[in-house]
Amino acid sequence: MGVLPVNRLLLSISVPIMLSMLVQALYNIVDSVFVSRITGGAMSSENALNAVNLAFPVQNLMIAVATGTGVGINALLSRSLGQKNYRRANQAAANGVFLGVCSAAVFALLGAVFSGVFFKVQTDVAQIVEGGTAYIRICTVCSFGIFLSITFERLLQATGRTIYTMITQMTGAVINIIFDPIFIFVLDMGVAGAAWATVLGQVVGAGLGLYFNIRHNPEITVKLRGFRPDWPVVRRIYSVGLPSILMASIGSVMTFGMNQILIGFTTTAAAVFGVYFKLQSFIFMPVFGLNNGMVPILAYNFGAKKPERMLGTVKLAALYATGIMAVGFVLFQLCPAFLLGFFKPSGEMLKIGVPALRTISFSFLLAGAAIVCSSMFQALGHGMPSLIVSLVRQLAVLLPVAWLLSLSGRLDLVWWAFPIAEVVSLLLCLLFLRTVYRQDILPLREK
Repeated sequence: MGVLPVNRLLLSISVPIMLSMLVQALYNIVDSVFVSRITGGAMSSENALNAVNLAFPVQNLMIAVATGTGVGINALLSRSLGQKNYRRANQAAANGVFLGVCSAAVFALLGAVFSGVFFKVQTDVAQIVEGGTAYIRICTVCSFGIFLSITFERLLQATGRTIYTMITQMTGAVINIIFDPIFIFVLDMGVAGAAWATVLGQVVGAGLGLYFNIRHNPEITVKLRGFRPDWPVVRRIYSVGLPSILMASIGSVMTFGMNQILIGFTTTAAAVFGVYFKLQSFIFMPVFGLNNGMVPILAYNFGAKKPERMLGTVKLAALYATGIMAVGFVLFQLCPAFLLGFFKPSGEMLKIGVPALRTISFSFLLAGAAIVCSSMFQALGHGMPSLIVSLVRQLAVLLPVAWLLSLSGRLDLVWWAFPIAEVVSLLLCLLFLRTVYRQDILPLREK
């Protein structure tokens, strides 16, 4: 962390994470691809697709809590290791596992009780409500798989063992891909089968993550025998992780709100929005993987007081992130119909979806740099600027602008809310970046 050339270090840590997160994106897209091919029976393919799509805010919320807590664990672990404080590093790991178990228990209870209510609030289409309730109830009640797998992955990332993270995520995703068609079509379980395949992959990933930490991560020792929560450590984890959780959770609120705006036009518009979110994950997930590799490098070198390595890491990450997003922009501009074709679209879905993907993709050109800035703030213990940027982008700009544009009665205008929100987001990031640089990095350079 402190001696390898920055570019080599960033790539050696980030590339395995990027690959694993590309595979992780399959969790989000494979279920939709398969359920969109459900034909016959009591549920149409578009209603099945909407059942899975409308469940996304809850799934995103679970991922937000898991990954946000993981960011806090990762930052505290990496900083502690950089300071050679191995006792605090082990405390962070043990308390992180404890928080993952607690989070899973909370979502299991909420999902068992409120899954049906969540769907009835969004739509009165009986097929969507029935299928979506079954899907999200299974995912929440069995959420211990996703919480523990992400927690164990963050422990491995904190010590640079990202190859094991890639193995756990790829194994889980492959299991999901294999069992999706078996559960959905062969066993005729429909939408519920997609949920069981997802859960199975997550549980296997958690098991592998636990094994790799025990056998191949000697810097960290997780002792659960006689464990008691260390509340000061928990507070340190959430001082960085909570803003990250809130920031990612805002995406659930935004998705829920956009669905309500779009359903006001047609359920097909909501289906297009859901498909867009599945497709864009293949562009954004590698960038998030890059950032996950950047965070421990920044945290370690901040603890070791090496500002030049920090700046070099941020510059390279911003360059790579912008390049990835540019590739995504080109794909969405040149072949939107091909991308939509994975979901067996109707003529109406293509008519709405092609211009939607092209319009929204303009936001990609700015998103890469903004994401890197937000991750930098978190790595240095400044979670609040990231939270403010996300709040402004998705709640203060995106939803209000989308609603105002919807008043025109033109669906094609609503999609422009995404590029508009991204412009505001980048401007805010640059303002906060200047403050963080002067506060944390410049004093180190002047010593």
